Amino acid sequence: MQIALIAQDDKKELMAQLCIAYCGILAKHSLCSTATTGNFIKDATGLEIEMFLPGAGGGTEQIASRIAYDEIDLLLYFRDATDEFDSEDANLIQLCDTYNIPLATNLATAEALILALDRGDLDWRKNLK
Repeated sequence: MQIALIAQDDKKELMAQLCIAYCGILAKHSLCSTATTGNFIKDATGLEIEMFLPGAGGGTEQIASRIAYDEIDLLLYFRDATDEFDSEDANLIQLCDTYNIPLATNLATAEALILALDRGDLDWRKNLK
């Protein structure tokens, strides 16, 4: 499965910790990320990650485009909940809702989705393609 990873600046460490904890599961899948988040995770875990532009430089839009073309199966998007909800956030969430892409915006949901992925609970995504 294709998993996209995005983390705003103050959430990059949390995303890296999640990826360290579930490295064995994530390594079985294709990962992509915005550049800064991807480099942060790669340095912490050694996981292979396809990297796009930095989020603010268009990377988030590249991932959104992949979602719209049904090329992403799961999105982990850690954003700072204290920041104002912007159009980029709304666009990603709307795309995930439109194309039935499982989305985690916090650690608890991310862990639940990763464990479900490992159990095969998200294999229904393969049947859609």
